[in-house]
Amino acid sequence: MFKFIQIAVFLIFTLLWNSSNGQAVFDVETGIVSTGYNDVRIPNNGGTFFSLKDDLNSKSKLFHRLRASYTVKSRVTISLLYAPLEMESDGISPKDIIFRKDTFVANNYINAVYKFNSYRLTTRLNIINQPKIIFGLGFTAKVRDAKISLSNSSISTEETSLGMVPIINFYFWRRIKDKFGLFLNGDALFASRGRAADVHIAGTYKYSDNITLRAGYRFLEGGSNGRLYGFALFHYASVGVCCLIK
Repeated sequence: MFKFIQIAVFLIFTLLWNSSNGQAVFDVETGIVSTGYNDVRIPNNGGTFFSLKDDLNSKSKLFHRLRASYTVKSRVTISLLYAPLEMESDGISPKDIIFRKDTFVANNYINAVYKFNSYRLTTRLNIINQPKIIFGLGFTAKVRDAKISLSNSSISTEETSLGMVPIINFYFWRRIKDKFGLFLNGDALFASRGRAADVHIAGTYKYSDNITLRAGYRFLEGGSNGRLYGFALFHYASVGVCCLIK
């Protein structure tokens, strides 16, 4: 993972150093994230199907995301995203839960942690690039650093997952009036045994030539149905600031 990050950072800063016809953008996003659903069965054959939201009590929390981008001649954008996510649930389970090789007996307190940190390197081409509308398509190399852990007074166990998957990236921005606009951006992939979608829609406001503000809604959804079963949906109420470095 760290090698992937080092390579991505090297590529962006190489472009910054060598190109005089591009522009760098640094983006910060924050807000509140809450769980829509989070269903788990590990292993898929023999484990207990349970919900980290419905069988336990999930907690909303603050989140943050950081992105660095570089656009060459207003057409090709390369960006690096750091998007951590760690949600906690706890409570007394109404049923026995078989998780991995351990059994958590019903009516006992359980603490659960769901982690899905994401590191993404994106390359996108703006197919439409006009003053009032921008539309682009590209590809994202997504590295996931995921974990689900359960613990009580006597047992503690966790399932981890580290891997990379290529997904499709899309970008749309439309000026509505004067300094206001509509923004839609995301990564998505659908396959026979799983899916991943991270989609953000927001209103934008051009505060100055170098600073754009936004506020909107994001959802993160996906999972897999193979050796392990896990599908989750998270809702984000977000605000962000985009700073252009000329």
